Amino acid sequence: SLPSKDARASTMSQQSRAVVGLVGGAAVLLLLVVLRRRRGDRGGGDGGDGGGGGGGGSGGRPAVADGASAKSAKPASAAAATKEGVAGALEGVLHHIAVLASELRLAMPTALVAVSKTKPAEVVREAYDAGQRVFGENYVQEMMDKAPLLPADCKWHFVGHLQSNKAKHIASLPNLACVESVDSVKIADALDKACATRKKPLSVYVQVNSSGEESKYGVAPADAAELYAHIRTKCKRLRCAGLMTIGALDYSPNPACFERMLACRKEVAVALRLPEEGIGLSMGMSGDYESAIRAGSTSVRVGSTIFGKRG
Repeated sequence: SLPSKDARASTMSQQSRAVVGLVGGAAVLLLLVVLRRRRGDRGGGDGGDGGGGGGGGSGGRPAVADGASAKSAKPASAAAATKEGVAGALEGVLHHIAVLASELRLAMPTALVAVSKTKPAEVVREAYDAGQRVFGENYVQEMMDKAPLLPADCKWHFVGHLQSNKAKHIASLPNLACVESVDSVKIADALDKACATRKKPLSVYVQVNSSGEESKYGVAPADAAELYAHIRTKCKRLRCAGLMTIGALDYSPNPACFERMLACRKEVAVALRLPEEGIGLSMGMSGDYESAIRAGSTSVRVGSTIFGKRG
């Protein structure tokens, strides 16, 4: 006998709820796929755009058209790198970035630089195999030793303090995509000279000391526009992708540092007659990348949360 009218209605209701659930799940998966693709494309320098150099900040990045909102997820903990492996921890960070992009209605997720300082090449390879392509290093020699052991399509960002006499060494790395720590005319000129044989301009960030601590490298916010202008006008082999900061000494979320960076970017834009959204902001690390993204960061540098604590 045919099912009753009520039974047919109940079955249709269950099917409708299943379809809605599948559509919602597909939307999240699509956002993660877009993020994974962008990881390989936003490296800067030769073949990329400097770790999010083309993004804006709060008010600088356009909103997503559909206006969808999502609840904020908690950041992946450093322990996840041990419990789930590097691939699992990386996926947790990427998911969190994707959720923030949806919640904040960003046109695209914030770029991720996976900082592998002190970690061996085989550990970095785990992140590579999981889809990550943009990596960061703090020490010149470590990057020079590690990069040849990994695939050529890795895009390397140097994020540590650079001495001018090491510029020629770092510039010789074919897949060096960006130097995020230019904080003087001397270093900018040395890099520009060292890039004479490179086919494309090297992306760089001007490092700003947003916390005012003597232990930190970087120019004072008031001097950022002058160095930015020097790179744009005198260093033809370099491309200024934006401003970078490390923030407070304890690496804890510090809204004041982020606010200074937003003000600094505005000052640079006004002084050089540039659109604010064309000046990237590289700020935020493992302990504060969510706060940085909420403040307007276009690129975050995450290390221990992905690779585990450094020994």
